[in-house]
Amino acid sequence: MATDIFTNSFGTTFQAVFQILLIAFAAGVLMRKNILTQEQLKAISTIGVRVLLPCLIFSNILINFKPAEFKIWPLIPLAAVITVGFGLLFAAVLFWPNINEKKHLFAPAALQNAGYLILPLGKFLYPDQFDQFAMYCFLYILGISPLLWSLGKYLVSSLPNEKPTIEGLFTPPFIANIIAVLIVLLNLKNWIPATVINSTDLLGSAAVPIATFILGAVLGSISFSIKSYAADAVKVLTIRLILVPIITIGILLLIGLNKNYPLLCNLLVLQSSSSPATGLIMQVKHYGGKEQELGSILLLSYIACVITMPLWLAVWLTINA
Repeated sequence: MATDIFTNSFGTTFQAVFQILLIAFAAGVLMRKNILTQEQLKAISTIGVRVLLPCLIFSNILINFKPAEFKIWPLIPLAAVITVGFGLLFAAVLFWPNINEKKHLFAPAALQNAGYLILPLGKFLYPDQFDQFAMYCFLYILGISPLLWSLGKYLVSSLPNEKPTIEGLFTPPFIANIIAVLIVLLNLKNWIPATVINSTDLLGSAAVPIATFILGAVLGSISFSIKSYAADAVKVLTIRLILVPIITIGILLLIGLNKNYPLLCNLLVLQSSSSPATGLIMQVKHYGGKEQELGSILLLSYIACVITMPLWLAVWLTINA
């Protein structure tokens, strides 16, 4: 029985992750063959980040977020912060005593792809529950987005003694998240015409496939050379794809959240085992940093997550069977 649950869960999730990365691979080929240029990718990314994703976040939160029925919702962004904290802690241990020299590696170890990989995966795995899954995901992003665009940017692109700033914190997706949550909490939703919400929802429906394409195009523009960074890459992947998922599963078992919120727990397990955020490589390209090393580690992690994400979700579902 347990073996069947593990096998079925692993196979289903593996197929979903593989399909997503297959789409991403196709976008990467377009970049490699110069069929899609960097300027065109930047334009697509701008539309995705500034228009489509904010629309999806805004409409989904307004339609599906019901705080009176979901009183534990503040725990989701808090869970994101705690997950990042564990990643940073493990990085401090494994990269000791060269923390200052290796601080750029703390970001891929602690900050995962919370949206561009997880949302399409949820679309494949939970088509009948995707709206709820996406709502959980956006609340999670509410916690991790400020860290990605402040701490993450500082870690991957700053000079050794540079102090962190809040520059770039208020991105369009983050602003859309905050505004939508406030509208719901302040009970202002009825002041917004249904046609506006529906139109925003229609526009946002394009965000998931566009996000998958952007993910592949960004990865496809990275040159791969891991030999010089093999030891550090192993440490980052160990933290991101093994240690953090183990801790997450342990905490979920301890608090027994699965009894009332199984879909949320599945999301948290997937989030904990997700690959590093592609936003990090965008930050390095824009602000400077060790692009070759970070890009190589990101590519390797996305290859590895084809196995690790299905593995941890299958382990979690088997334990709770």
